[in-house]
Amino acid sequence: MVDCAIVLSDDALIHTHLLHPICHTNNNKFLFLKTHTSLKPFTKFQSLATQARPSPSSLSKVSDSKHTTLLVETYHLHHSLRILLQKLDNQHSNPLRILIQDGDWSKDHFWAVVKFLQNASRFSEIVQVFDMWKSIEKSRISELNYNKIIGLLCEAGMMEDALSVLQEMKIQGLKPYLDTYNPVIHGLSREGKFDNALHFLNEMREFGLEPVTETYDGLIQAYGKFKMYDEMSKCVKQMELDGCSPDHITYNILIQEYSRGGLLQRMQKVYHRMCSKGMRLRCQPSTLIAMLECYTAFGMVEKMETFYRKLVNSRTRIDDDLIRKVAEVYIKSYMFSRLEDLGLALSSAFGASDLVWCLRLLSYACLLSQKGMGIVIQEMRDAKARWNVTFVNIIMLAYMKMKDFKQLRILLSQLPIQGVIPDIVTIGILFDANKIGFDGSGVLETWSRMGYLYREVEMKTDSLVLAAFGKGHFLKSCEEVYSSLHPESRERKTWTYNDLIALVSKPIGRVDCMKPK
Repeated sequence: MVDCAIVLSDDALIHTHLLHPICHTNNNKFLFLKTHTSLKPFTKFQSLATQARPSPSSLSKVSDSKHTTLLVETYHLHHSLRILLQKLDNQHSNPLRILIQDGDWSKDHFWAVVKFLQNASRFSEIVQVFDMWKSIEKSRISELNYNKIIGLLCEAGMMEDALSVLQEMKIQGLKPYLDTYNPVIHGLSREGKFDNALHFLNEMREFGLEPVTETYDGLIQAYGKFKMYDEMSKCVKQMELDGCSPDHITYNILIQEYSRGGLLQRMQKVYHRMCSKGMRLRCQPSTLIAMLECYTAFGMVEKMETFYRKLVNSRTRIDDDLIRKVAEVYIKSYMFSRLEDLGLALSSAFGASDLVWCLRLLSYACLLSQKGMGIVIQEMRDAKARWNVTFVNIIMLAYMKMKDFKQLRILLSQLPIQGVIPDIVTIGILFDANKIGFDGSGVLETWSRMGYLYREVEMKTDSLVLAAFGKGHFLKSCEEVYSSLHPESRERKTWTYNDLIALVSKPIGRVDCMKPK
C-alpha cells in the first residue's frame, strides 16, 4: 500500500491508498484487476537497452493517467466526506442512524465523524458510534483504536466513559499501552481522584509497564491544582526513585505551581536547580510569567525587574493586567521614574499602546513634572495617538495637585474638541478642584447643556490612575453615601452623574429614605 496526500483547492488534506493489481474484497477473495499493455513488436534493429527502457512519451502518459485517476478518487472521497459531515451538521442528526443507512464507513470517514462529535461536545455518542463501527469489521478491535478513543474521552473529562472503554479493551484481550494509562491517570488526577489514579499507576506496573516522566508530570500538575504541595514534593522523590529524572517540563510545572501557590522559596529552589542542570534556556515563557507574578505579589522590585526584562527581551507578550501589577509595585514604592522606563521598554518591544502612554504620562504626573508631561504629549501628537479619558484625567490630576488652574481650565475646554467624554473620575476631579479654589461652575453648566450629566455613570479611567492619585474626596463621598442607601435604591437600573451629585449634596440622614424614580 502506498499512502498519497493531495492538497485540494479548499485546503483539505485527504489520504488515499493506491491498490496493487491484487486487492482484497469484502468476502476475502482475490480480485484480479486487468492490466492493459501496448508493447511494440521486437525488431532486429532494436537494441537491448531500447527494449528494456520505455520511451519518455509512454512514461508521461502512464504518469498522467495515474495522476488523473488519483485526483478522481480523491475528489470522490472528499465529496463523500463532505456529504457525511453535512448529514451530521443537523440539529437532530443521529450518527448511529446515519451509519446504519450508509452500511459502513472507512477509517477516514469514521475518524472524521469522531472529530465532528468531539468539536460538538457530543462525547457520549462517540462511544456508541465506536461500538457499532468496530462490530462491522472485527479488525477494528485494536489497541490503536481503543487508545485513541480513551485518550479523547480523558481529554474531555469523560472519565466514566473512558474507564468503561478501558475495561472493555481488557475483556477483548487487548493489552493496554503506556499511552493508554497516562491519559487515564492524568484525567483522574485532574478531578482530584488521586487514589484511583494511583490504583491505575500500580495496575500499569502489573502489566509490565514502567511509568515515565510524562506519567509523573500529570500527577505533579494535578497536585499543584489542588494545592497539595507536599504531595508534589513526594511525587518528585518517588519519580527519582523509579529512575525517572525530572526533565525541563517537570521543572517548568513545579515552578509554575509553586509560584501560583506563593511558595517563594520552593519556587526559587527549583529554578536554581533547573539552571544548574543547564536548562535555563528551556524555561518556558509561561514559567517566567508565573515567576514575575510571584515576585510582583511579594513586591520584590529587583527580582520583578529581572524577569520582566527577560520576557520583554524575548518578545513574550505580557498581559496588561500583569503590567499594571508591576506598575503598582513601583507606585507603592514611590519609584515613579520606573514607570517611564517600563513604558519605554514595552514600547520598544511591542510598539506604543494606550497602556504605554498611560505609564509614561503617570510617571511625570506623579513627579509633578510639567515639562516631562509636555514631552510625552508631543510624542503622542507625533504618533497621532488618539486621546481618551485616562490621558486627560492623568494630566488634570497633576495640574490640580500643582494648583495650576489656568492649565486645568484650558484642558477642560479642550475635552469636546478632542472627543473625550467625562467619566466619574473626571467629574470627581472637577468637584475636588472646586474645594481648593477652582471655579468650575461654568464647566459644570456646559456639561449639563451638552447632556454629559444625564449620561449613565461610567468608569473608563485606567485603574493605575486611582492607584497613583487615590480616589479623591468626591469619589469617596459617593461610595460612602451609596453604601448607606436602602437596597431598593442601590438596585435602581441606571444612575446618572446628576443622581450622584444630588446624593453627595444631600444630608446623609435623608439619603437613606430616597426611593428610586
